[in-house]
Amino acid sequence: MDVTDKVDLIERPPTEEVVTRDELLELFKINSSPKHYIGLEISGFLHLGSLISTGFKINDFVKAGVKCTVFLADWHTLINDKLGGNWETISKVSQYYSDAFKAVCPEVDIVLGSNLYKEKTEYWSELVKFTKNMSLARTMRTLTIMGRSENEEKIDLAKLLYPPMQAVDIHSLDVDIAHAGMDQRKIHMLVREIFPKMKWKVPVAVHHRLLPGLSMPNKDSSQALGKMSKSDPNSGVFIHNTDDEIRTKMKKAWCEEANIENNPVLEIAKHVIFHEFNEIKIDRPEKFGGNVEYPDYNSLEKDFADKKLHPTDLKQSVGEYLVRIISPIREKLQLSQELFDEIKKSY
Repeated sequence: MDVTDKVDLIERPPTEEVVTRDELLELFKINSSPKHYIGLEISGFLHLGSLISTGFKINDFVKAGVKCTVFLADWHTLINDKLGGNWETISKVSQYYSDAFKAVCPEVDIVLGSNLYKEKTEYWSELVKFTKNMSLARTMRTLTIMGRSENEEKIDLAKLLYPPMQAVDIHSLDVDIAHAGMDQRKIHMLVREIFPKMKWKVPVAVHHRLLPGLSMPNKDSSQALGKMSKSDPNSGVFIHNTDDEIRTKMKKAWCEEANIENNPVLEIAKHVIFHEFNEIKIDRPEKFGGNVEYPDYNSLEKDFADKKLHPTDLKQSVGEYLVRIISPIREKLQLSQELFDEIKKSY
């Protein structure tokens, strides 16, 4: 695979942005196996966005010859009050996350934050040096990466450590490519600004699109749909949903006829189904047009926009494809009832 093919593979959906493409091209010219990283909070049940879409994107990197690492940020989880801030629960769920990503991305390396900090004794001194380059105002603005507002009045001091820790994680892992969802963009821009001042290696940043929730958007808001959320069981498809639950969720998903803007069912078709399948087959009675096959997303979107494809038929087919994707992954993951209950009560 030549350099351009590798970059094209990394840029395919759900990738939304590469900062910058020229840097990525140059990186592959001098390093056929650069190091990648994506960091994850241990914040609850995994779903279609957090595991499947993310995992499929990681596999694109693997196919391009990149050495991929999933960083399980257990200390960040504690700082951000996830899983009740209970370290024992965080440790148990970390193993569940590790097993899940190994099931979807067999070639990925898993690194636990607490293990990295034990092995890299210089980590904390480098963290202090990094924070010397951050103002309090800039730190507050980056709190959105942890799902918090910069205007929060009651916030403990530990949370201000979260953004610089995430930045220093990237340095400590010797990362060439920092990968995350678009919601983490601010921290990567901070890294690209401060690392040169410290004479640290500056990574290329790759951001993928976040899958939207399944609910109808707020009609009074100009904002796009909210992302699929671990804390809202109705907003997304979770890995441990049964086949029938997946079908039911897709049946209830918001999918306004002919509307191709912020449509969660179309987003799933584009970023998940077409990522793994070369076509989508729609099964429907002859009186409603009969069966139809779409070889690419653009043709499916056009028929939907032209009202040649009804939302009910689209949702049913997408649901069936999701069952085919999720069912074998779910069967590989052993989640005890005890741990299931622990995660559930933390919401």
